[in-house]
Amino acid sequence: MVDSLRAWHPGLAGVQEVLHATMDHHAYPLHTHDSWTVLLIDEGAVRYDLHRAGHHAAPGTVTLLPPFVPHDGRSAQPGTRFRKRVLYLDADWLPPRATRGAVDAPLLTTPHAVRAAQSVHAALAHPADEPIAEHALLDLRDIAAAQFGEPPPPIAQDAPLARRLRRLLDDRLTETVTLADAAVVLGAHPGHLSRIFAAAYGIAPHRYVTGRRVDRARRLLLAGVSPSAAAAAAGFFDQPHLTRHFRAVLGTTPAAFAARGRS
Repeated sequence: MVDSLRAWHPGLAGVQEVLHATMDHHAYPLHTHDSWTVLLIDEGAVRYDLHRAGHHAAPGTVTLLPPFVPHDGRSAQPGTRFRKRVLYLDADWLPPRATRGAVDAPLLTTPHAVRAAQSVHAALAHPADEPIAEHALLDLRDIAAAQFGEPPPPIAQDAPLARRLRRLLDDRLTETVTLADAAVVLGAHPGHLSRIFAAAYGIAPHRYVTGRRVDRARRLLLAGVSPSAAAAAAGFFDQPHLTRHFRAVLGTTPAAFAARGRS
């Protein structure tokens, strides 16, 4: 009944579990979770009842199932498999009043919501990309909160706090500093830190850090440092991690960049 399944506990605060599965002829009985369930359908379609109301989740859609609300699930076309990716998030990920909105309209319909959910899963596939997953999850929370009647607070102009966050990121550039980590140090909510940093500098904190690390790696490569040593010295998890981000920023690999630069 289960064609393939992978489940794990990531290191990201607020994420209890991640599940990737391809289901073949399996139907979930009525059940509940003690967490918010974020369902991303990649292939096939799913029919489910949520609090006795029927819903349809098509490919490329995001569904939010609230904690402790009964639901089931099955292929929308009997005998046809479906492929899904699921995030199980802490019950306080959204405020309790969001439950009513999710029961009435659990489907997030904007392309932004789908991209955010896809970004979370893509980043969680690489342990070093936890800050990217964290940022995407904050985006997804803001989208859901707005749909359920709680838009994010207006961005206050707080340049001093933005500067403190940038200084913290600069000082710990080779470490993995999440917004949750920074929130503890700076005494502010992670979502607020992300918003005021982007307002002040025009870039998300994790993208700022990646760009600074790529810059450092470039200089090391041109000085004759090997890609693996440059990756470690610039704060990347390993050489493939450097290569992935280096190619995204500069359109080439570290080795090719170094060879052309030295020639």
